[in-house]
Amino acid sequence: MSTHRKKILVFLVLVFGFSAIFYVLIAQAGTLGAYSFGLMFCPAAAAVITQLIFQRNLRGMGWKLGKPRYLLAGIGLPLLYCVVVYGITWLTGLGQISVEGAKTAAAPFTQGRSIPPQMFIFIYLAIVLVIGSIQSLFTAFGEELGWRGFLVPELAKEFSFTQLTLISGVIWVVYHLPVILTSNYKNAGAPIWFGLICFSIGVMGLSFAFNWLRLKSGSFWPAVFLHAFHNVFIQAVFTPFTAQNALTPYIIDEFGIGMLLVGLAVGYYFWRRRGELPSQTQDAALSPIQPQGGQPGETSVPL
Repeated sequence: MSTHRKKILVFLVLVFGFSAIFYVLIAQAGTLGAYSFGLMFCPAAAAVITQLIFQRNLRGMGWKLGKPRYLLAGIGLPLLYCVVVYGITWLTGLGQISVEGAKTAAAPFTQGRSIPPQMFIFIYLAIVLVIGSIQSLFTAFGEELGWRGFLVPELAKEFSFTQLTLISGVIWVVYHLPVILTSNYKNAGAPIWFGLICFSIGVMGLSFAFNWLRLKSGSFWPAVFLHAFHNVFIQAVFTPFTAQNALTPYIIDEFGIGMLLVGLAVGYYFWRRRGELPSQTQDAALSPIQPQGGQPGETSVPL
């Protein structure tokens, strides 16, 4: 077994070993609650420990911010696919725009005060996009330092882009399964088997975007932004502003068919662009796209 594969194995043992503690706590509580913070930092802790064991330092994990356009892609991409999914939902009557859900989410901040709808929307979005984004970036950092800071670059030393993305995507899905099965982290109103299928395929597809941004930029920060704003836009903006009927849970959020279709579309788009990545992550035998040169530091992954 190569050193890279040994590192990956140690990392995974640590990730799921640490996570098991929070899986039990979440299952007992029946809700994610504050335990989600601890769970999301298990990949980061595992990555740091593994790096120190094998390498004695934390170099090569993609600490630099990288090009601004990749960070902006991490914000713009989830906004784009949320607008598409929820826009279609609202226009077709599968769900309706409403501030009632947002009022419930904002109750701790408004303390029951009566606020005009227009002012409420402005205040709510300001709170979410400032305070919510900071909190979400913090927790997303915990996962992405592990998945994209450590795991993906290590997989890239052994596998092609398609292979490493399928492997890391399966790992990411398995990491979420215990909390989906034992907590309220699911779409109420839709069967859990349906949500699991939509979530799994959506996550696998979006993994191509996460990994492409990581390898193209040489930084894990674009993945942090993508992860954070995916959570913010879905969980704190679009879903709270959607009044649901019997069909809506089958369409929206992370467990609806909308995210499944988005995941497939986004995944295919970034898979088609795999030829732009460093040579060690291209599917040379499969891709019709020839390696392209780029700016120094833009198409190489610090290993």
